[in-house]
Amino acid sequence: MVGQSHKEALEIQIREAYGRLVYTYTTHLKQAEQLTNKNQGIKHWQIILSAVTTGGILTAVISDQTVLSWISAIVSTALLGLNLYIKDFNLADDIRRHRSTSDDLWIIREKYVSLLTDFDTLSEQEIVSIRDKLQEQTAEIYKSAPKTNAKSYMAAQKALKENEEQFFRSSEIDQMLPEHLRKGTPEN
Repeated sequence: MVGQSHKEALEIQIREAYGRLVYTYTTHLKQAEQLTNKNQGIKHWQIILSAVTTGGILTAVISDQTVLSWISAIVSTALLGLNLYIKDFNLADDIRRHRSTSDDLWIIREKYVSLLTDFDTLSEQEIVSIRDKLQEQTAEIYKSAPKTNAKSYMAAQKALKENEEQFFRSSEIDQMLPEHLRKGTPEN
């Protein structure tokens, strides 16, 4: 942009970095949520298939019915297949890693908000120094961050753009604060 000052360019860059960071933070939250749902679904199926297998075997032994023995064998084979399918996955660890990454990104996000809040009171040199530190801290987190998928990115996009998940309206903040701290700001 012609005529743009260095400080204005810094603000644009910092706002963009903040936006990217919020997307990444939210994407890791959504990835952890998806993995949690998948893990819970698998656990439920394991319990159901185990119960059907055990119940079928016990009933087949007591009643000596061949059909129940076959049904139990088929369900038991399905359970074995499910267990073999998930044996190389460690969903609990993946969930923990995504949550840890989002936790680490949260503090960086808050530092960006503070930088933007203090922006007008800081010198260009101070802004550059803080920006560089934030970029280095973010890069360190990204080095060990687990990969996310397109589904979690789209969920983050929807959460941020449509549901405004990372943001509050003034009235929402007022509802969370004790009455003496409320601003009573009307909604737009």
